[in-house]
Amino acid sequence: MKIKAGYLLRDIAGQTIVVPIGAEAIKFNGIVTLNKTGKVLWNSLLSEQSMDGLVQVLWNQFEVDETTALTDVLAFVEKLKKANLLE
Repeated sequence: MKIKAGYLLRDIAGQTIVVPIGAEAIKFNGIVTLNKTGKVLWNSLLSEQSMDGLVQVLWNQFEVDETTALTDVLAFVEKLKKANLLE
């Protein structure tokens, strides 16, 4: 899985925000803000990633246990799916 084309991350006023561009700007309704964990996962998803790969990224980046990393990844991916941001 990976992030659909047409979305960029921008740091605005101390917050990380997902900004739709091009045709996606017309389709996308809403705003997505990301915390540090979300930003790391988003950047990882710019290229094709597996769930295990994303868990490994969080585990390495934040030194959390694997269960916590998996829980966070599952929640993040579910939110991206609901917003239709994944290919």
